[in-house]
Amino acid sequence: MTDSTPVPVKGFVYYAVGVAALGGLLFGYDTGVISGAILFIKAQFSLSSTMEEIVVSSVLVGAVVGATLGGALTDRFGRRGLILLAAVIFLGGSIGTALAPAVSWLIAFRVVSGLAIGIASFLSPMYIAEVVPARVRGALVAVNMLAITTGIVTAYLTDYALAGIQGWRYMFALGAVPAVGLLIGMWSLPDSPRWLIKRSRIPEAKKVLDRLRMPKEVDPEVRDIQQSMTQQTGDWKTELLRPSIKMPLIIGIGLAAFQQLSGINTVIYYAPTIFKFAGFQSASASILGAVGLGVVMLCMHVVAIFLLDRVGRRPLLLVGVAGQIVGLLILAAAFQFKQLAGIVGDVAVGGLVVYVACFAFGLGPVFWLIISEIYPLAVRGAAMSAATVANWAMNLVVAVSFLTLVEVLGHAFTFLAYGVLTVVAWFFIYKLVPETKGKSLEQIEEHWRKGKPQQANS
Repeated sequence: MTDSTPVPVKGFVYYAVGVAALGGLLFGYDTGVISGAILFIKAQFSLSSTMEEIVVSSVLVGAVVGATLGGALTDRFGRRGLILLAAVIFLGGSIGTALAPAVSWLIAFRVVSGLAIGIASFLSPMYIAEVVPARVRGALVAVNMLAITTGIVTAYLTDYALAGIQGWRYMFALGAVPAVGLLIGMWSLPDSPRWLIKRSRIPEAKKVLDRLRMPKEVDPEVRDIQQSMTQQTGDWKTELLRPSIKMPLIIGIGLAAFQQLSGINTVIYYAPTIFKFAGFQSASASILGAVGLGVVMLCMHVVAIFLLDRVGRRPLLLVGVAGQIVGLLILAAAFQFKQLAGIVGDVAVGGLVVYVACFAFGLGPVFWLIISEIYPLAVRGAAMSAATVANWAMNLVVAVSFLTLVEVLGHAFTFLAYGVLTVVAWFFIYKLVPETKGKSLEQIEEHWRKGKPQQANS
């Protein structure tokens, strides 16, 4: 059977994807909610710019730790078990942050929330990639990114709705609702069949695949996974040292770094602040502008879902990153040229829209998809963890330095610096990132094992 065979997808696959994607929604909500809440937290606790950066970026410290621990534990306890743990931590982090009596407690519980974000950020797409058929993997893994953006938009809307009462505690508390949904939903799902086969639980894996695949697909998929496992003779530490893993690691960690160094989370965390830089007067107006950006992201993620399994990963990456460069140049121009003073707000908004839209169908969803595809089963947990740790570490660097860069370089040169880094990202993608559209995870493993050129399609 080939990937092109028109075999229907079982409804249970979509249910599993929907539940796992709640991890992405929580990831988005807990990272996005701070953008509006920080306006009121800063006023209530009289925060300096440095303390504001610490409050915003504290969640990222937790995310780095969570991604590291998640990678170490997922092969032992399974994808399902770690996602359940993340749901519990999300719940505790939301409630604890909402009740925080002082800045120190607020920072501590934001770190706790970050632990869950770090775990869910790579385990949700990994779980989805391992349970869905290859022919729809691009679209269905991208549902997780759509969920992340939905979480961000929901956070922005919540911030806007509660801005009138300065209800930042309620903004955080509402994150408990999807956390409960993830906990209940994930409890009803099985573990990944690939993880079960890796643990030599073949009969259990077949039962899971019976729920996820049409009958004629089950045995061939089990054989393919088992055959792939015979090529992986050592533990994950040994496998990570194999020459065939070197390039996937470079690609994953490189994409992780460039996704953040292009500056995307300055927009997610500081969108209302950027709108204030551009001349928006009130907190509510700035938050509403951020809501608009979130809606743009949401719409373009839908476009990505439609295109990923038709156009492929590389074209969306290359076009999307090129568009981000254009958006950053527009932003830099808006703040640099004094003759634009009367329309700086409009030009800045235009640049932000171009930038966010192109990220949302390119580097945003495709990074998480690529790292869920390119690693062999024996090292998938550790390798995805390494890429995710790199992503969150760069995220932390960008978040904690943005306001400082603005003070030192000015608005225009800060965005121009992100633009230069994004140009480097485009050449990195052009040179190294392969096309994985339509291949099974086992075929992608074979691609690296044979030492084929990175851009080879077969």
